[in-house]
Amino acid sequence: MANTPVDQQPETSTRPRILINPPVFYSSVVIIAGLVLFSVLAQETAQAFFTNVKAWVIADAGWFYLLTVGIVLALVVFLSVSRYGDIKLGKDHSEPEYSYTSWFAMLFSAGMGIGLMFFGVAEPVLHLMSPPMADPGGIDAAREAMRATFFHWGLHAWAIYAIVGLILAYFSFRHGLPLTLRSALYPLIGKKIYGPIGHAVDVFAVVGTVFGVATSLGFGVEQVNGGLSYLFGLPNTELSKTILIVAITGLATLSVVTGLDAGIRRLSELNLGLAFLLLIFVLVLGPTTFLLKAYIQNIGDYLSEIVNMTFNLYTYQPKVEDGPQDWLGGWTLFYWGWWLSWSPFVGMFIARISRGRTIREFALGVMLVPAAFTLFWMTVFGDSAIQMILDGSYTELAAQVKDSEAVALFHFLEQFPFSTFISGVATLMVVVFFVTSSDSGSMVVDMLASGGHDDTPVWQRIFWASTEGFVAIALMFAGGLKALQAATIASALPFAAVLLVSCYGLLRSLRVEGIRKVSFQANLGTAPAAAVHVGHTPPSGGWKARLRGMVNFPTRAKVLTFLNEVATPALNAVADELRGHGLEVDVREGDDRATLVVSHGQEIDFSYGVRVRGYARPSITMRQLDHSKRQAERDQYFRADVFLSEGGQDYDLMGYTREQVISDVLDQYEKHMHFLHMLR
Repeated sequence: MANTPVDQQPETSTRPRILINPPVFYSSVVIIAGLVLFSVLAQETAQAFFTNVKAWVIADAGWFYLLTVGIVLALVVFLSVSRYGDIKLGKDHSEPEYSYTSWFAMLFSAGMGIGLMFFGVAEPVLHLMSPPMADPGGIDAAREAMRATFFHWGLHAWAIYAIVGLILAYFSFRHGLPLTLRSALYPLIGKKIYGPIGHAVDVFAVVGTVFGVATSLGFGVEQVNGGLSYLFGLPNTELSKTILIVAITGLATLSVVTGLDAGIRRLSELNLGLAFLLLIFVLVLGPTTFLLKAYIQNIGDYLSEIVNMTFNLYTYQPKVEDGPQDWLGGWTLFYWGWWLSWSPFVGMFIARISRGRTIREFALGVMLVPAAFTLFWMTVFGDSAIQMILDGSYTELAAQVKDSEAVALFHFLEQFPFSTFISGVATLMVVVFFVTSSDSGSMVVDMLASGGHDDTPVWQRIFWASTEGFVAIALMFAGGLKALQAATIASALPFAAVLLVSCYGLLRSLRVEGIRKVSFQANLGTAPAAAVHVGHTPPSGGWKARLRGMVNFPTRAKVLTFLNEVATPALNAVADELRGHGLEVDVREGDDRATLVVSHGQEIDFSYGVRVRGYARPSITMRQLDHSKRQAERDQYFRADVFLSEGGQDYDLMGYTREQVISDVLDQYEKHMHFLHMLR
């Protein structure tokens, strides 16, 4: 576990002009440039190489993908219902930065958004016409089509994102490690994450994210071009696609420059609103009752078969062309590889926006809420399209989807009123989804390349957003997008192994948290003087002193005086005594805090801090008719709060004597030593 410094770095008035981790930044740039040149200058060789690697992964390592994803889903479910679910992704006193609406909107846009627009109609129809284990075009094929679609877009996909985001958020926000992929390996290799191994992991994440976003831009621009061609007759040429990529990249650059709150959050909320309106439009004007009934039945079919589908490799089916095993490789293994390869990017972004939430809240929120919306979307669009084909009202849709998945949505929307306007809204949604994917990807890459900082100079974010667009254009002209897509899928194989190891590290660290909690609850038979704090009882002095402590709301100046004249000397006295016993001790002093840190070498360090914190004064104590200029000061009071390495402890030392502060420090230190004893 990390030895977390509890004091914070002072804010600076100027932002550094360069904030990068040189080994990661420069290595990533060189590798990206090399892969682009390889794909451009040796197109046929590159495509053959990556395609062969992808084929080998599907044929010989598909079982490992299915096993990994099954374990991940089971682990996320376990964490959401276990006693570890109450642990916060941050210090104990931390609170979420974003409302549920903003949080869900950003989860949705970063994780799945564009895929719903591209595959919402196309995938169910393709499964209907070519199901793995049913006769094409019938009722059984329709049920199997929706069951397979739910399987590919449901709990498994979000569980992958959830576990990566959970690992990163836990180690970064709770234990002070960098918010980069290397931190997931801390329980296994310790401080070596700051060396070559950690650099290599972050370079892998940077390269994978850049090519993943670039590949998505390249393929997704097909749908934007298709929509604009349908609406305005825009020619479907490489020049048009290049202009679109430049425009989308420009919008993404503006968004990422404005920051997470002003840019990505607002665009995500806009797109979630548009998606909801489009969903309601199709639901109301389509076969409403049928769709609602289908959603319930689809969920039942999906959940009743989830274990079988999770581990079904069609091993006993004969291996024939276009048979079940080919279907598995072309669909399920493709999706699992794609979700795994994208999980460093999406997981890191989810972690960034989830500080302060509990593990249970995070696991259930990330896995269930977006999945429920995603599956309802697939039902409304997919089942509507299937119904059009089965009842004969629009049988041509099957051939149109097979001919071009990119424009399947627009052919589908032709069957509804106001089709031109709705297609325009759909095209706008695709563009905004691309912008949110690109700008969130750029933010993540910038954090990886800067060692976990999210306050980097503007030019760095512009550099990475522009790089993604440039790579997409270069690969589109070189015909290398499909090759890089294959490479992205293949890259998921080593990451799957790293992910399983990281999951083990997470469980081991959570076990330590559990032991710490039990040890701190133990009754160690401490002396009465040390028990002052245990029951949150004010210092001795009779009931009048106790009452005075209840109604006293000190100013900041008084608490600072207590910190400087009582608390800090008490910490120094304990430090001097511990040094006399051969321990390495440090007392760190700041303007509004003091922290005692006892180093235990390879063991977990002990940290005890006192901080001056302001709180809103209870309304019953306010002078409600006082509107003087000092009212703001009177509306606040301050406390000398105790902080341990895991966060605030929700009790106040104000009014304690020097000896009582020392007694409280020793009480907490004794609990820490008991925790180390139980850990062995």
